[in-house]
Amino acid sequence: MPTRPGTSARYAVPLLLAALLCPLTACGSDDDKPAPPTGVPAATESPRPGDQEVTLSWKGARRVYAVHAPPGFTRAERLPLVIALHPYPGDGASAAAISGLSAKADEENFLVAYPDGLNKAFNALICCGSQDDVGFVRTLTHRLTGTWNADPRRVYATGISNGADMAYKLAVELPDTFAAIAPVSGGYLGTDTESASYVPRTPVPVLTFLGGLDRSYAAMDAGIETWQRRLSCEPGKPARLGKKVTRTTARCGDGSEVVVYRLPGMGHSWPGGAGGGMADPEAGVDATDLMWEFFKSHIRKAS
Repeated sequence: MPTRPGTSARYAVPLLLAALLCPLTACGSDDDKPAPPTGVPAATESPRPGDQEVTLSWKGARRVYAVHAPPGFTRAERLPLVIALHPYPGDGASAAAISGLSAKADEENFLVAYPDGLNKAFNALICCGSQDDVGFVRTLTHRLTGTWNADPRRVYATGISNGADMAYKLAVELPDTFAAIAPVSGGYLGTDTESASYVPRTPVPVLTFLGGLDRSYAAMDAGIETWQRRLSCEPGKPARLGKKVTRTTARCGDGSEVVVYRLPGMGHSWPGGAGGGMADPEAGVDATDLMWEFFKSHIRKAS
């Protein structure tokens, strides 16, 4: 299957597999009320410190997400929530391994949720499938702000590759939900983004990391420039951080901001990273540390 203009060959195989796998899944269902598939129990969870896996039925499919809560967690305190989205192919465990967000949550006292995409992918802007992952993330966010008492004004999204693309999609399609997003090695790409109206209806600050050796760099860089143009953002002068990295900050017309780290020596990776083949400890910055500082500085205004 050919890729769309301005995109990378990294999407070609996922798109083909998604088309082949769709008949085997609950792709394309418009039913907002989940119909439990045989053998899949309703979601049950027990808010407590540590890690636990939650299974629920969503539009006829078995959906899974993991929750990590820091030591000493109780429902008495409303903690921030970070939703971390994995690459394709991957799952929540791979997002945890690459990002190191669970260790950061223990240090800084916040919750992390790691959703699994169907067939190891999310239905993001370019890849993969046609399942309602926006609705799935909306559901788990409501559960975490309810059952776990996460702070609804401090909900954030990050992800890498397919998960990063999904973070942009969530920012646009779930208004009044995210206080900020931090896509890593992903982009605001695809046919949906060709419409000038496909932008957040409520301000969503963005922090993103782009590797100059990533074969999708040109498309991702063009995508973030489109995002900034549509939101009337005014980028400042790039700041050079050592020999490897530049940082550009743009103030936008809707009150949000866009911060872009460009790393010329990095490929399709997570700068710093905790482990796995997509972590780049030599990138020159630590994305996990930087995104948490960015998230802490942004609290969603009540609508």
